[in-house]
Amino acid sequence: MTQVYDLSDPAHPAKIRDFGLPGQEPGATGPVPTELHGPISLGPQGNRVYFGYGTDKGGILQIVDREKLLNGAKEPTPDNLRYPEIGELPMSAFNGAHTTFPMKGMPIAEFAKDKDGGTRDIVMIVDEAIVNECNEPRQMVWFADVTTETRPMMISSFTVPESSGNFCERGGRFGAHSSNESMAPVFYKKMAFIAFFNAGVRALDVRDPYHPREVGYFIPAITDKTDKRCVTVEGKERCKIAIQTNNVETDDRGYIYIVDRANTGMHILELTGEARAVAGLP
Repeated sequence: MTQVYDLSDPAHPAKIRDFGLPGQEPGATGPVPTELHGPISLGPQGNRVYFGYGTDKGGILQIVDREKLLNGAKEPTPDNLRYPEIGELPMSAFNGAHTTFPMKGMPIAEFAKDKDGGTRDIVMIVDEAIVNECNEPRQMVWFADVTTETRPMMISSFTVPESSGNFCERGGRFGAHSSNESMAPVFYKKMAFIAFFNAGVRALDVRDPYHPREVGYFIPAITDKTDKRCVTVEGKERCKIAIQTNNVETDDRGYIYIVDRANTGMHILELTGEARAVAGLP
């Protein structure tokens, strides 16, 4: 379960509560709900926390009232666990929620002349691929419209075309893993960066989240440090050296940082061409 702490005195963290889906609490019976990966909070002013459950299967996006989470009854009973929840979006058995990245108040150019709905609240959901050489359903990026928080709905998706690099044959994992989580204005609500394992990092234009569009990518070169990734074929282990871009983050200057889980190291990147224009960088 999620553990919530008060860090106002960093030398003496104070536990506030445990939190999770009903059925995860001590003493629960029946099937255990799918596991949590991680939450993203909008802080006191935004008063929302977005939880992603399921990772690569049976995912759930959960929207939670932050104030109720912190100040509601603390005992982890089913009723108390449901009390802060505003909305929930179940995903398919094929896909989960590794990262749930909120982008509230996005102006949608296509809807600008409509009487209502010209501005939407969006959550980008990123799955995590966990099995090598495509031996699982494709893990992707999804966009949910949560403007009506009690009834969120999926509106679009993104994946790297496998045929663009024969990625299922390259070795290691192919599929999404995580996105940047910085909300610095340089990229926020304009671009998102997705770690896509052996397909490197992908730069998405998200200004129209109903039609996300790739505008750039970078796949690091294999080095003498890059580790092998293996699968079992007919009882024998088969291994390949493969890039595994695992995490990505950005800073307020517009630099992109990626790290590789197969020991290739860290790369610091900057945008060029069309992607730089989308971000509005000089």
